[in-house]
Amino acid sequence: MANILAVDDMRSMRDLVKSVLEKRGHSVTTHDDGQTAYDFAKSNRVDLVISDINMPIMDGISLVESLRALPGYRNTPILMLTTEDATDKKNQARSAGANGWIQKPFNPERLVNAVDKTLLKN
Repeated sequence: MANILAVDDMRSMRDLVKSVLEKRGHSVTTHDDGQTAYDFAKSNRVDLVISDINMPIMDGISLVESLRALPGYRNTPILMLTTEDATDKKNQARSAGANGWIQKPFNPERLVNAVDKTLLKN
């Protein structure tokens, strides 16, 4: 299964994502802001990144831009998992290099389906 990096400033959301995906056999590493996730990614490879947009220190869009600048993350799939639903935010995320969008609150099956579909594409 996949190694996944999940980034969200809400502990309950990180725990939920981790629990749902680990029950499906994935390995999930969590971080609470974009900067610590980026620092982790510089020395660790993952198969998929799931990130919130609104976080302290480094937001999700900045994280996507920073990850895309790393040679090992140019083609790594990145999903945004957020309460944001504004078209301009979605466009910013896509322009930064995000591959998909999951709206919070989410159904666990929807998360699993989005992860599986994204991993199959890559």
